[in-house]
Amino acid sequence: MSLFVIGDPHLSFSVDKPMDIFRGWTDYTDRLKKNWNNVVGENDSVVIPGDVSWAMNFDDAKKDFAFLDSLNGTKYILKGNHDYWWNTMSKMIRFLNDNGFDSIKIIHNNAYSVEGFALAGTRGWFYDDSAGDVHKVILREAGRLRASLKAASELGGEIIAFLHYPPLNENQRCNEILDVLAEFPVKRCYFGHLHGFVAPGCARIEDNGILFNLVSADYLGFTPKLIPNIPKEN
Repeated sequence: MSLFVIGDPHLSFSVDKPMDIFRGWTDYTDRLKKNWNNVVGENDSVVIPGDVSWAMNFDDAKKDFAFLDSLNGTKYILKGNHDYWWNTMSKMIRFLNDNGFDSIKIIHNNAYSVEGFALAGTRGWFYDDSAGDVHKVILREAGRLRASLKAASELGGEIIAFLHYPPLNENQRCNEILDVLAEFPVKRCYFGHLHGFVAPGCARIEDNGILFNLVSADYLGFTPKLIPNIPKEN
């Protein structure tokens, strides 16, 4: 049993948002399904840190979630900036239950114990957003991250953090998010959001003892990335 991660599948089976207009996205759902089922087993787990579906509501999201549910393993999903179908936790759980999407779970102010890991995370926000109310948004996301990490710390196992937005690059930092990560024993954090050519210095960064890795679907060649166990020191 293993843990994988892949972000930003941008599914759009019921809405007119064709991702294959972008370079590298031709036949991406077929490639994703083939690659996913080749590496992920029925007893494995996969985290999807945001931009799951272009759907605007639950009705439009059904085909996208049916596709996800048909793939191997248990899926743990977070909110991305394009997940407009996202709703309250109770409504999302009801949607999953009513449609029999038993292999899909939501990470939102909570945490899960999976394969000896404690999974936590939130959407996050831009580190360079200059909008007037951006500080409120960032503080809200930092609060959600703290709640999720606190729940994870009570589960035992290595805490793995997941964000949709990258909290830093070579030149900019979202200190509110980074400060929360530093409050907990987080050593690995995976993020999505970035597409196309991504400079190596923005795709893999080590900062304050935390290794940050980009895991958007196109960056990974539409193949879930294994999160390896780190041997404990004697």
